[in-house]
Amino acid sequence: MTLLRDHDLARAFDHAAHTYDRLTALHPGYRADLLRSARRLRLPRDGAGLHVLDLGCGTGASTQALLRAAPRARITAIDASAGMLRRALVKPWPGNVGFRHLTAERAATAGEGPYDAVFAAYLFRNVTDPDRVLRVVRSLLRPGGRLAVHEYSLSGRPVHRALWTAVCRGVILPAGTLTGDRALYRHLWRSVLDFDTAPAFTARLADAGFTGVRAVPVAGWQTGVVHTFLARRAAATDGEGAR
Repeated sequence: MTLLRDHDLARAFDHAAHTYDRLTALHPGYRADLLRSARRLRLPRDGAGLHVLDLGCGTGASTQALLRAAPRARITAIDASAGMLRRALVKPWPGNVGFRHLTAERAATAGEGPYDAVFAAYLFRNVTDPDRVLRVVRSLLRPGGRLAVHEYSLSGRPVHRALWTAVCRGVILPAGTLTGDRALYRHLWRSVLDFDTAPAFTARLADAGFTGVRAVPVAGWQTGVVHTFLARRAAATDGEGAR
């Protein structure tokens, strides 16, 4: 199967937006895992005085996780899918949260950075060029800025690959068929199998110039299937000039 990319993927998410929240609500631990990953950013003082980017915010579940983890931060949330953003915008948000219709690649020219932290949930396996997007993210972060990536990234063990396929065939693909979004959910299945393993994505982050890179598995049945990747842009004292 050819994976959906760029405009085709954004259109598929547009179509699925009206049922997306209902389907993720059936996912055990979906929102709790997002919150756990957002809290792993360890933003001080509830985020007071910090500007945080939610990269690939979808319908706002990751934005809500960031808001709970850092309620005093200024949060800018962006996504390439207009349909997903429309679902996010009808929800109640405080004044410190704003949304923009942007691709990850265009975030560098959006004029809202630099950011103290970036949170990216379920994004990198969906972009055409993850190395390019990592360069964008690094350019958007202040020296010393923090990155948390919450992503389906298999451990590399055959048992976790088999588990993911079983879940997709038993739950995810039938749900996609019922909602008329089978192509998107087939993409979800295959994109995880084709994406970096957790060790490979950790190495990709280090190769992109991030420091302190580590992968932390989520709890429950998704252990070995979903990881939080934590990293930083090197501080100015580590050899980079301040912007």
